[in-house]
Amino acid sequence: MKEELRLFLTRLLPFLFILVGIPLLSFLIWFLSPSHSLGILIIDKTVRDQTYIEHQGIFWTLEHSKIKQLSGQYYDVAKDYMGFFPNGKESKGVTKDLMRKSKSQIDSVVAKNDIIFLADTYGVYENDFKNPPIESPSKKIYGGLDLSEIQLIRSAKDQGKTVIAEYNSMASPTPKPIRTEFENLMGIKWTGWIARYFDELDTIQNTDIPQWMIRQYQNQHKAWDLAGPGLIFLKETGEIEAFLFNKDILNKTPLIRTQKVNKHGFSLPQVVPYPDWFDIVLIERDYQVVSYYDINPTAEGLKRLRSMGLPRFFPAVVFRQLNKSRQYYLAGDFSEIKDGLGSPRFAGLPFLWRSLYVAADFTDRRSFFWNYYNPLVEQIIREARKS
Repeated sequence: MKEELRLFLTRLLPFLFILVGIPLLSFLIWFLSPSHSLGILIIDKTVRDQTYIEHQGIFWTLEHSKIKQLSGQYYDVAKDYMGFFPNGKESKGVTKDLMRKSKSQIDSVVAKNDIIFLADTYGVYENDFKNPPIESPSKKIYGGLDLSEIQLIRSAKDQGKTVIAEYNSMASPTPKPIRTEFENLMGIKWTGWIARYFDELDTIQNTDIPQWMIRQYQNQHKAWDLAGPGLIFLKETGEIEAFLFNKDILNKTPLIRTQKVNKHGFSLPQVVPYPDWFDIVLIERDYQVVSYYDINPTAEGLKRLRSMGLPRFFPAVVFRQLNKSRQYYLAGDFSEIKDGLGSPRFAGLPFLWRSLYVAADFTDRRSFFWNYYNPLVEQIIREARKS
């Protein structure tokens, strides 16, 4: 009996090591590795519920990288940001921002931080709080850039801080005068166009296509006679266009391309599919392009792009150095993560998930997070720590 038990335990040990030993070792390595203090101000005005999908990826990356607040505490995804805080009550939520702060107060906020991160400024709307939420235009509750954030960016630029702005930072519902101020400060010009990939445009097969988008297309093109993979382009002034796979574009999904060897030193996959919202911007010459979108248009597709005033390639991630300040623009809804990412307190976890989530798999948004977004933000943070 003892011999059988010893044999059983001998066979069980490798499994115990895999199930218990490796995770424990990974946690101990994370726990014993040094932490770093960095002041980071994150702005997210599009918080509809306690999932915090528009900024949870940022906070996961911060904790995994052991980045702490100056107080010594880890950043709390539910508390340590500015924007909208849903409360489940009739008021829908409360806001925390800089709107009523003076210039000197905003300068003081910037002085205490190393990074200003505009994760999402689109805002929240009445239909967001329906049960279930309705994806159609409705009355705004809160959202858009305001003058206090313009002062925030200007102050960060003057004080040599890092500014990161993401998709939709300057689009609707931001007023045009404030958008112009943002564009001048950031050296970026929005074309007015945004785009969204759908793996199936047939409305019978894909019920996730928003009804407002279908109606808008029907109003301009008489019928929604679309099927297969494709891109829907929307302009601020109301125009809507569809680019179909094999007809207008030859890449089944938009690809984010990054040169393997680049002078700005970012280590990212050379090709990653990106199946979500992105905006199309023009950049000043002092910007460096980290990554760009490639939809591989056909001759007909290229002709259509030119008629829309759009280039062959679109910037995906760009940055520029202005004395001590660094400015980044992420031209996609990169930070949004709808699914859980698990605990960040395990060393080597991103490496493990990158080996399991193939970069070419666009069906699971976490694949994009592990293969592109997480290493990108980690490298931006490392650069900010150097300054």
